Amino acid sequence: MLLVSVPSWSQDSLPVVKKETHHYTEKDIKIDQGTALSPLHFKTNLKAKYNDSDYHYEVKLNDKSLWDRFTEWLAYWFKKIFGINDFKDSMNYAEITLKVIACLIVIYVIYLIAKVILNKEGQWVFGKSTTKKIIHDDDIEKNLIHVDFEKLIKETLKSGNNRLAVRYYYLWVLKKLSEKNIIEWHAEKTNTDYLYEIKSTDLKTDFQYLSYLYNYIWYGEFEMPDHTFQHAKKAFETTLQSLQK
Repeated sequence: MLLVSVPSWSQDSLPVVKKETHHYTEKDIKIDQGTALSPLHFKTNLKAKYNDSDYHYEVKLNDKSLWDRFTEWLAYWFKKIFGINDFKDSMNYAEITLKVIACLIVIYVIYLIAKVILNKEGQWVFGKSTTKKIIHDDDIEKNLIHVDFEKLIKETLKSGNNRLAVRYYYLWVLKKLSEKNIIEWHAEKTNTDYLYEIKSTDLKTDFQYLSYLYNYIWYGEFEMPDHTFQHAKKAFETTLQSLQK
């Protein structure tokens, strides 16, 4: 039979400390009566005195706008490209450049507005007044009877556009035929329609040849030599002279 002994420990008893309670009365409180006490007074402008920026301890973050960042970016490149030492000078150059560009844009917009309002013809707003008009093909065909083709052709030849001059010559012939009541002008009619309306054999032959020149020169995708234009010009002017009789 095996016997096991288990050690046992005895718990030491801890001493209990009793709290001492002290009771004080007014007689136990000593009052210093040697110095006279007076209330503390503050200056009336104390708030204004400490309102200076040196006494502001709150840090405010400087939020830069997109425009400020763009200006600084431009100033950086000015400084780098032109070798400007002071970044402040580079910022000044960048701001001046942006102001000049803004002024040019404003001037250009004003010019476009004035161009539309005043003449709608591309005349420079500060230029001299002129009676010259840029006539579009649609307007010419709609107002064929009222167009001064002689003047229009002279202005077209000055610009060197011989192909367009041939078109005006052909429309001028149609105008004269309409004034002579040889044809009935209509913008939707074709050259063949006008050819059937012409009763004179000689005039019909001339108009058929002029129609050939017009189609060949106006619709041809090539550069027209000067001698070809002179030949066509002579043919158109000959027919026009015959219609004036």
